[in-house]
Amino acid sequence: MAYLTQEHHKIVSDAVGEAELQTSGEIVTVLADRSDDYNDVALLWAAALSFTVMSAFAAFPAPFLGLWDAIVGGWSHEWTTGELATMTIALGLIAFVASWAVQLWEPLKFALIPTPLKTARVHAQAIKHFKVGAERRTHGRTGVLIYLSMREHRAEITADDSIAEKVDAEVWGEAMGDMLVEIKQGNIAQGMAVGVRDVGFVLAQHFPRGDNDENELPDRLIEV
Repeated sequence: MAYLTQEHHKIVSDAVGEAELQTSGEIVTVLADRSDDYNDVALLWAAALSFTVMSAFAAFPAPFLGLWDAIVGGWSHEWTTGELATMTIALGLIAFVASWAVQLWEPLKFALIPTPLKTARVHAQAIKHFKVGAERRTHGRTGVLIYLSMREHRAEITADDSIAEKVDAEVWGEAMGDMLVEIKQGNIAQGMAVGVRDVGFVLAQHFPRGDNDENELPDRLIEV
């Protein structure tokens, strides 16, 4: 799913190019639709509901059996052990399939994902992109990744070790805060550009651009 037009991409890319004029640091920007499909979480919710329904039937079978007898014609009968076992399994399967089906609706699926898990998986995906696209890929190991994951409403700023040794995490938090102000208003490209400028300003203080500095990483926004 594309969130930005070519014009929006240019806003971010231009911001990266301008920021890197003042620093030997290299800034990589990534915009992702989501950081995970969370199918394992949906599976766990479906299994949990299935187990809950089967447990409720085992503990209080009368309401279920009464409803079933009413559906099939209103005649009650003595249920055998095999019939009870079959009913238990059938209710569990119905609950599992129904739970899985409703979670195909993306807003509900993401609403059911625990907040700490979203944060952890966004962080893990940001690290993955950083290792592939920025880590140790510059001469002075001065790469920084700005990662934005739209479905989870989360952002990450990850830097090479040489930068992390000089810049406190709180500094990146301030840059992220400035970025999210714009993004929350729907200005995704402008928000990322603000984050790029803040990161560039910090990098320029610790890693000023040298006379022979070369652009080692692409300035373009990567949208995945």
